[in-house]
Amino acid sequence: MVLKYDKWDKNIQIFDELAQEYDKWFDENRFAYESEVLALRKFIPKNGKGLEVGVGTGRFAIPLGVKIGVEPAKAMADIARKRGIIVVEAMAGDLPFDDASFDFVLMVTTICFLQNPIQGLEEAKRVLKPGGYMIIGMIDKESPLGRIYESKKNISKFYRYAHFYSVREVLEWLKKIGYQSIKICQTIFKNPEEITAIEPIKEGYGEGGFVVISVQKEN
Repeated sequence: MVLKYDKWDKNIQIFDELAQEYDKWFDENRFAYESEVLALRKFIPKNGKGLEVGVGTGRFAIPLGVKIGVEPAKAMADIARKRGIIVVEAMAGDLPFDDASFDFVLMVTTICFLQNPIQGLEEAKRVLKPGGYMIIGMIDKESPLGRIYESKKNISKFYRYAHFYSVREVLEWLKKIGYQSIKICQTIFKNPEEITAIEPIKEGYGEGGFVVISVQKEN
């Protein structure tokens, strides 16, 4: 399957061209990365079949036990495959899976790169089994770190074409779509480059730059 870039979604092209550089970030910012993994793990079901939408190079799927991913950038998908992930090159708004196929769906810093995030969240709900969980890891636009990222977006290699959202906006979408049982935690209270140890995980949002939201599809 060959994916063409549209005028809006230059993100795919960027991640195709800079996949290796993107992947190095996790080694260079190990404590920030490990803090994010720990926050996500708080809400990942211990059992069940999971899917990561926007799996990237597999940096989150691997430690969180997710074996299947969707990724439109071929260079990123290839790295994830080498790490043992089954990757389908597709878009978040048109997932190539049957209804009720997964026990949980994971999206980590994916929403900000979607042309239509609400459609992506609706598709995630479609492929979830009744009672399944949607877990979102995101940069909160209204957090101190989110404001820094937003102010430097135009000079960032990876976030140049991103659209950051606030947790409040995402929660409104999730409620309208019909998700329930909302749980939220946050981490990353410093600039990732200044972090020298694992960051704490706190309930709620508003302080941490990285926020994890867990919601459930109705039974």
